[in-house]
Amino acid sequence: MNMHILTLFPEMVEQVFHTSITGRAVKNGYLTLEAINIRDYTNDRHQKVDDYPYGGGAGMVMQAQPVYDAWKAVSDQAGRRPRTVYVTPQGTLFRQSMAKEFAKEQDLVILCGHYEGIDERVLEEIVTDYVSIGDYVLTGGELPALVMADAIARMVPGVLKNQESAAMESLEGNLLEYPQYSRPEEWNGRKVPPVLLSGDHAKVDAWRREQSILRTKERRPDLFARAELTEKERERYFT
Repeated sequence: MNMHILTLFPEMVEQVFHTSITGRAVKNGYLTLEAINIRDYTNDRHQKVDDYPYGGGAGMVMQAQPVYDAWKAVSDQAGRRPRTVYVTPQGTLFRQSMAKEFAKEQDLVILCGHYEGIDERVLEEIVTDYVSIGDYVLTGGELPALVMADAIARMVPGVLKNQESAAMESLEGNLLEYPQYSRPEEWNGRKVPPVLLSGDHAKVDAWRREQSILRTKERRPDLFARAELTEKERERYFT
């Protein structure tokens, strides 16, 4: 998979790309992560990419031409019109299911806005998905883009060493992950649940499933309402 992030601050993005799991995945060839500097595509000799908004108002607006030309360069390189995500508070809330969907793309462009936003005309021309990471406003789109890129990268086959970890972690089936424990068996007067020491894998799996359901019901009732439960579980936990 090839991820292309269009940004005014490529150095901010690149610092994160080459660390931890994503850095290892890039090194091992499971995906490429590229930060494209939109300023490199402006026709202005001072690398200006913004101007005053028509109709007046505070702030500046990113111009259509440099954004489009940066996107066009990626499209030409890919040989197709790539799926293009614009990170904005006006978008659909980003979810794990969306990360899985985006991870299936061969090329994915993530467009980062700044200032008061981007000229609507270029958004209409290139954007396929409007996505938000939450109901709040940040200075720019780089942090949301990195959040999304990390979540998407984890879903690319081969990126995680243990593929089971992706299938069993939080938000699978709209359930939170069960509690985790490690050595020692007792810490600060708190003991590891005996079932985890039993060696009975069936009982351990059943306990973990129950804990995931109970934790989701308590902490994220919004998720719990959409949880993928069996009929027996629904009868038990919804009554």
